[in-house]
Amino acid sequence: METKYTEDQFEEFEKYDALSDQDIFTKIWTEPRRVFKFINDTRYEKYLYILLIFAGIVRAFDRASSKDMGDHSSLLFIVFGCIVGGGMLGWISYYIYSALLSWTGKWLNGVGNTSSIYRVMAYAMIPSILGLVFLFLQIAVFGNDYFKSNTDYLESSIEGSIVFWISFTMEMLLSFASLVLMVIGLSEVQKFSIGKAIINLILPVAFIVVPIVLIVFIATIF
Repeated sequence: METKYTEDQFEEFEKYDALSDQDIFTKIWTEPRRVFKFINDTRYEKYLYILLIFAGIVRAFDRASSKDMGDHSSLLFIVFGCIVGGGMLGWISYYIYSALLSWTGKWLNGVGNTSSIYRVMAYAMIPSILGLVFLFLQIAVFGNDYFKSNTDYLESSIEGSIVFWISFTMEMLLSFASLVLMVIGLSEVQKFSIGKAIINLILPVAFIVVPIVLIVFIATIF
């Protein structure tokens, strides 16, 4: 009985292109489709919630910067709020987006439920999460000025400008890498072509934005 159990387990294991935990984080850069197929087939969820916490923190810092929170809030408040608030609540927005992607994906004859898309989305955020290194470097150099609308601090020194532009470039590249991984992951989970995956990433945004634009347009008429 014990031998049969071992053989059954081995046969189940052989169904998948086995990847180690380390492979997930290294091969996702070079073989993303293979990694996402493994994640989807095995429902791999190790580090899922840690990644979602960090992804929420990334989103929170992006919002703080885009809203120039440094103009009216202290650096301590911003950092604390982004780490605690973003880490605790940021996953909600990703879950909602995953649900919308599952819903709109069905319009395009795609498969994949909310959980499978949510899972892939978390691992696709790995590059953006690495971008936190460059974000914290800028915070260390510029302090609260980084979150202010006034960008005079960029002209204060050559070294500061170099730090900013290198960090900014790396953050943009890593964000783009996450977007590319998102497209590949979605195409794997929902069995889409790359083109359909891109369209489906846009559809939930259009679904939310278009009604708002129409309401504003109608309100301006009347």
